Amino acid sequence: MMGPSEPPADPGSEPGPEPAPEPGVRLVDGTFAIDDLDAFLDDLDGIAAETGAVVQAFDAELAVSATQLREATRLAARAIARGEAVARDPGVEILLYAAGRRQIDRALELGVSAGERRAIVVVADFGDVSGPDRQFADLDDAVEAVAGLADADESAVVVAEDLLDHEFDADRVREFYGVTDRELAATNGDLTDVVRERVALLDVEK
Repeated sequence: MMGPSEPPADPGSEPGPEPAPEPGVRLVDGTFAIDDLDAFLDDLDGIAAETGAVVQAFDAELAVSATQLREATRLAARAIARGEAVARDPGVEILLYAAGRRQIDRALELGVSAGERRAIVVVADFGDVSGPDRQFADLDDAVEAVAGLADADESAVVVAEDLLDHEFDADRVREFYGVTDRELAATNGDLTDVVRERVALLDVEK
């Protein structure tokens, strides 16, 4: 005698791919006297090599919020974990997401330049998300080393809240992201929200 038939499996109940692990992220906010840009970038690369961290500096005038940089870092880590990254360098991949565009040369404009500059430095641990060859990072040592490069008279701080403790340059931000008066008028948010949408849309448009 046949028993009751099994109900068909609900395709919507099948487990999907596991989400990529979240990277550990710290943001170091400080003023840096950058006499030689190449030497400064070499210092950051040296910190990355020594600690295993991903280290990427941003021009503070173009960083609208800590959330923008943390979300860009999360999406970059996910792209690397999925083999979808555009850039070979994970720091540059973060730049691409923060810029909301795929053109590396254009995204590099978010980075720092020579002179006495306020900068936000992303320090991240991609050990969980980018394959077996990447070591886990010592974020504490990396943050301390980055802070040690900052101007001694203006101690660098680790950003704990969403809003960075500085005013970004709204004109430069609007020019970089191509934000028009019409776009701003049409949004329920402000310029910070428009930029964060640019970050999210880069991932959607793949």
